[in-house]
Amino acid sequence: MPRFDRYLLAQLTILFGFFALVLVSIYWVNRGVSLFEQLIGDGQSALVFLEFAALTLPNVIRLVLPIAAFAATVYVVNRMISESELVVMQALGCSPWRLARPVLVFGLLVAAPIAVLTHVLVPASRAQLDERRDEISRDIAAQFLSEGQFLHPARGVTLYIREITERGELRDIYLSDARSPETRVTYTAKRALLVDGETGPKLVMFDGMAQSLKRADRRLATTSFADFAYDIGALIDTARIRPPRLEVMPTAALLNPTDEMIEATGEPRAVFLYEGHARNAQPLLAVAGALIGYGALLVGGFSRFGVGRQVLMAIILLIGVNLLNNAAADIAQSNAALWPVTYLAPLIGTGIGAAMIWASARRRSVPSGAATTGRGEVRP
Repeated sequence: MPRFDRYLLAQLTILFGFFALVLVSIYWVNRGVSLFEQLIGDGQSALVFLEFAALTLPNVIRLVLPIAAFAATVYVVNRMISESELVVMQALGCSPWRLARPVLVFGLLVAAPIAVLTHVLVPASRAQLDERRDEISRDIAAQFLSEGQFLHPARGVTLYIREITERGELRDIYLSDARSPETRVTYTAKRALLVDGETGPKLVMFDGMAQSLKRADRRLATTSFADFAYDIGALIDTARIRPPRLEVMPTAALLNPTDEMIEATGEPRAVFLYEGHARNAQPLLAVAGALIGYGALLVGGFSRFGVGRQVLMAIILLIGVNLLNNAAADIAQSNAALWPVTYLAPLIGTGIGAAMIWASARRRSVPSGAATTGRGEVRP
């Protein structure tokens, strides 16, 4: 690449790193505050909080990088205009299209790590986060059990444990389940254990009795049991066996969903296709943002009063592209045949940037000695 291209690309990369670091820090801290309150409130350690915060970082970076690319482009182009560097290059015969080449290369360089994040790192981190949340939920189930207290883990449920031994064995259990309006069941057992099951933690009681009272006729039925498993995980809202989430699936599976996958997740085929194609479209938003920032500042030309209006126009256009992206997501998820709409926002954003570069190049193609009429006609 020519020296000026390398210079402009270096400036964009340096400022991109700065804006990315600042925006990631702000967004990550904002997300970390709510995460800290949730985990510490549940009695988890600071190490667990740091682990969860680290697992949310790839998604934060994915969201921030396109904005950082736009901010870096606007800042660098604005500075080069104010310092007349672009004016000098244009005086040497460089067209706006020629000067846009390093900006386009910069947008593609930013799109590359975003693609890695959307296709690999973000799904992997979300899968690990779901797994750790399941483990934390089971830990909360164990912490919820306290000896010598009447506990009410859910409306209509009362639990009492006389003693919890050092080996984790529960002695003298009383459990009353009055959630059903027709029947009230009371369990008593000499001892019990809290074990992990396929659907969450279970309370396994030994040498006990179940008393079932029908409210309608006030009839009481008793049943003795040697052992009985009660799903206590459902009472304290712990992790359950959830259907696989689309966010953790590989992109190839999303683009070619099978009937078994659709049945397992409960999501329609349109949502699968949108999620898969969105991973391809998101990196292109960085290219669109860079071109919009460059074109908006260049289309206004040089002005001693600065480029404040052009910066504001670039911000409005970027917001419009993101709103269009949200609207396209709703449309694409409503019909499987409309998945190409997913690419509408980055393509329109890139087209807007190209249109502003074309307008800037066309304005500069008018001869310097020409005069225009009030109707816009050119006269020599």
